[in-house]
Amino acid sequence: MSDPSSINGGSAVAMMGKDCVAIACDLRLGSQSLGLANNFEKIFNFGHVFLGLAGLATDVTTLSEIFRMKTNLYKMKEERLIEPESFANLVSSTLYERRFGPYFVSPIVAGINSKTDKPFICGFDLIGCIDYAKDFIVAGTSSDQLFGMCESLYEPNLEPEDLFETISQALLSATDRDALSGWGAVVYIITKDKVLFLIYFF
Repeated sequence: MSDPSSINGGSAVAMMGKDCVAIACDLRLGSQSLGLANNFEKIFNFGHVFLGLAGLATDVTTLSEIFRMKTNLYKMKEERLIEPESFANLVSSTLYERRFGPYFVSPIVAGINSKTDKPFICGFDLIGCIDYAKDFIVAGTSSDQLFGMCESLYEPNLEPEDLFETISQALLSATDRDALSGWGAVVYIITKDKVLFLIYFF
């Protein structure tokens, strides 16, 4: 366990659909192989943008509050909610500020632009390099398993119901194969009109 971002375990995944996006995470909080809680959600909502943070639990909590502060300041200054593309740049610059003593997290961002209605997902490494994606993005200790499941199950232009089924099966199957992830999952499906939300326990 030389990698601090794997100490507490946990995984997250985002997926693109037809005029919709999905983001999901598991609910496990552990200390290496010891399970501590099954209600540690790693997805945070900032207006119509969702942020998934997989990694060291203390950094997950710290960063979620930092981004809550920064998005609230943005909302007060600009008098509008932050768009996913702008939020991605905010995440990138915030992580890069701490590049010499980084936060041990792997963030993913999902949302729909309120002006163009285009879905958007991206991921980052721990110093803020943006990885734009047109299909799916994964993070956390079960990344290898998630890549395999997403490659197998994902299809372009999925409707919200099909996207929900695909991301759920990918996450549940991947976390079943990783001892540091699992213990329930939460899934958000974001369309331009509404956000659908479901929690699994297993």
